[in-house]
Amino acid sequence: MGSKLRHSALLTLGAILGVAVTMQFSALAHKPVEDGMPLDSLRQLAGVYGLIKSTYVEPVDDSKLMTHAISGMVDALDPHSAYLDQKAYRELREGTEGRFVGLGIEIGQSDEGYVKIVAPIEDSPAARAGIQPGDLIVRIDGAKVQDMELEEAIKRMRGEPRTKVVLSILRAGSPAPLEITVVRDEIVQKSVKGKIIQSNGAAYAWVRIAQFQEPTLNDLAAKLASLAREQVDLKGLVLDLRNDPGGLLQGAIGVAAAFLPEGAEIVSTNGQLEESKARFYGRPEYYMLGRGEDPLKQVPALFKTIPMVVLVNTGSASASEIVAGALQDHRRAAIVGSPTFGKGSVQTIRPMTGDTAVKLTTARYYTPSGRSIQARGVLPDFPVDENADGDGLNALRMREADLNSHLSNDHGHEEATRREDIRAQMRILAAERHRKPVEFGSSTDFQLAQALRHLQGLPLQLSKRADTVEKAGTLAQQAH
Repeated sequence: MGSKLRHSALLTLGAILGVAVTMQFSALAHKPVEDGMPLDSLRQLAGVYGLIKSTYVEPVDDSKLMTHAISGMVDALDPHSAYLDQKAYRELREGTEGRFVGLGIEIGQSDEGYVKIVAPIEDSPAARAGIQPGDLIVRIDGAKVQDMELEEAIKRMRGEPRTKVVLSILRAGSPAPLEITVVRDEIVQKSVKGKIIQSNGAAYAWVRIAQFQEPTLNDLAAKLASLAREQVDLKGLVLDLRNDPGGLLQGAIGVAAAFLPEGAEIVSTNGQLEESKARFYGRPEYYMLGRGEDPLKQVPALFKTIPMVVLVNTGSASASEIVAGALQDHRRAAIVGSPTFGKGSVQTIRPMTGDTAVKLTTARYYTPSGRSIQARGVLPDFPVDENADGDGLNALRMREADLNSHLSNDHGHEEATRREDIRAQMRILAAERHRKPVEFGSSTDFQLAQALRHLQGLPLQLSKRADTVEKAGTLAQQAH
């Protein structure tokens, strides 16, 4: 799995929430446990606890034992439930707020095993220190980076505000490594970016959402208003959700509502609690995270009707699947790309004592037509590979159905999930080592080029696996 991750989506330093999470912060009442506590099992747990305390080779801290006991109980449920200690809970809150302490760089991993700078975030500590795209980090505070896991490198570069980290940098054209000192600071991460793209004499809006955070809806509304002010006759919109791992449920509802008729159903959920059996609509009470003006009021009306394509891939998960599924069900947008991750469950964050919390799977979610995305994903209307030659990382990335103990699809559609041939995976991986990562939104972005062709009414270069994907989609349509 390590080799797959090295060639996968870009990571923004410090803004790691884990893979594929749709979250809501809640204080819902607990459902009463009818049969009481399992006393025999609790006695057995106490017996093991006492045995470790009295017999283990060296003393073990009480809080450490209990933390691991709680973590083990929650972690065994499914891949997305977890006990969050103080550090993990703090980092999760920072990520959903779009703020974190770090250097402010988007990174990948080079073929040589170094940390590669994709881009410094504008006005970040890294940008102010002179870090440039294409730089290779070879040492962090003297520690060799080569073949270090990305998560370990990220951990070393994060820290407290106003503390320093020394990076040894290899830069093209520089005869020797550069020693650059960067002072850590709070980073405000923008989850939305966009621009006008000219293609065949027509103008199209390209808007990318990297993650669903608290500011995402406000940022999207501002970006759409800005693009509309550029005094061009927009012929279409491409909403880019590739490699978007998810985030806040309310953000997904608001983003879908920006492009759908007012009050349209966006998503429904179903779980044990009565509160988890709910339907969510494109109205402010469902997507507003606080008081204040509804951000969607500033979105120009043309974005409700303009021809639209949504770009997705295997890295599109959870909240991004909610948006894609809603726009697909309402026939508002054509979905172009690869089958999505297939994470169709909602995690509720329940604060506990001592600044800790439990992230617990509390519901499955369903598209407006009642489709379950769990362990299956959103199937594109037009399957398009990442590259023109038909190869790409989507054939290598793990999906929800590949995760141990994943929640089943209660509609029985897991058989439609991708099953790749190992030899084909190895062939693609070998080719990817010599290929530059796709720069989303660039002139070399093959999937974006196909999205624009669709908006222009031109034929698309469909995936070599299109027949398989379309058959799976047909079976799903018949089941509903």
